[in-house]
Amino acid sequence: MKRNRHPMRRGFTLIELSLAIIMGMLTSSMVLALFNQQLAFLKIYQTQNFLTEEAPMISMQVGRLLGKAERFRLHDTVADALAGTNPRLTASPVLVLNFRQLDGTMRASILAFENRGAGMALYYYVVPISGVLAAPQWYVTKKPANISFAMQQGVLRMILTGPAGEQIIYSGTMQQ
Repeated sequence: MKRNRHPMRRGFTLIELSLAIIMGMLTSSMVLALFNQQLAFLKIYQTQNFLTEEAPMISMQVGRLLGKAERFRLHDTVADALAGTNPRLTASPVLVLNFRQLDGTMRASILAFENRGAGMALYYYVVPISGVLAAPQWYVTKKPANISFAMQQGVLRMILTGPAGEQIIYSGTMQQ
């Protein structure tokens, strides 16, 4: 009977373990690189999403309001807008729009880019006949970093700064 000179091996050699560790490290580094690439694509998508979806919706909503308004005023605060004091000609976060009702009376609404405790947003208020303003009826958007209204060369402009610093300028006129 022949005896085996080498006893049966149990376990892995140092070279086999080193190769397994190196392959694991290469695999994890590739996964990490793919994950970082996906994060970069997500950031680009979110920026493009704001420009292609959110900004046109803001423009449409504000454009509809401006198209129905007879006149407007710019103010620095909602309180100034309600009181009718300190109107401005420079870039302002508050826009007062006046609408003629069917009975011939005027009705006001306010668009204000302000922080009401949950971050900056463009809010829409309908000014009640009593003149006492309650909470906004709705918000137009919460995504922009800044919104201001300005009068430039006789045209009302809304300057919208997106979350990634992109700037879009919309121009509008009231009905004639």
